[in-house]
Amino acid sequence: MGRAFEYRRKSKEKRWGAMSTVFPKLAKAITIAAKEGGSDPESNGKLRTAINNSKAANMPKDNVIAAIKRAEGKDMLAISEINYEGKGPHGVLLFIECASDNTNRTVANLKFIFSKADGQIVPTGSLEFMFDRKTVIDFPVAEGMEVEEIELGLMDAGLEEFEVDEGHVYAYADYTSFGAMSHAVEALGIEGATSKLERIPNSPNDFTDAQMDDIEAFVEKIEEDEDVQAVYTNAG
Repeated sequence: MGRAFEYRRKSKEKRWGAMSTVFPKLAKAITIAAKEGGSDPESNGKLRTAINNSKAANMPKDNVIAAIKRAEGKDMLAISEINYEGKGPHGVLLFIECASDNTNRTVANLKFIFSKADGQIVPTGSLEFMFDRKTVIDFPVAEGMEVEEIELGLMDAGLEEFEVDEGHVYAYADYTSFGAMSHAVEALGIEGATSKLERIPNSPNDFTDAQMDDIEAFVEKIEEDEDVQAVYTNAG
């Protein structure tokens, strides 16, 4: 994955270090999954994955239970999953995944953030082709873990790329292999794993360190919005 991989890893760790931002996003993912497929994680793979991700982030169990109960409430507002695309500082391209009960509020907030940075929201579908949707699973290397055996165990599930960096394993596969890869991780008894669908730039651009500081600050501002679930850029 090279420099692009290194940037994504470090920037994600930096931004997702604030639990006050992470927990609400994880809770919303749990609520959406429970609303779509029911509140039993054994029969709802999407919910099971969302709960596992919350555990990996050390989200309190009470928060998980509350998020599931929220989906069962009759007065719960409908949450829509919607994507936005745009151009930010220094021409960086962004793909933004949101989950909102008021899309008018969401797009208004995003347009304001982009306008403050002399950026713009572009029509849906304009930039999607510039990102490859991938299954991304990461987990810490535990003591005694046979990393090579795990890599072999994931190959039958669709593994395309396998990275070990600073005590963490990052496994990549096509987005269609998400279910198979998640099940394989569970079957291998791996603890502390997160499973996500991410968008990885197929033609990443290089930016200077000063430009990257501007881009990172811009992305952080977007991620502060309560409706934003994930932000991807073509920064390499």
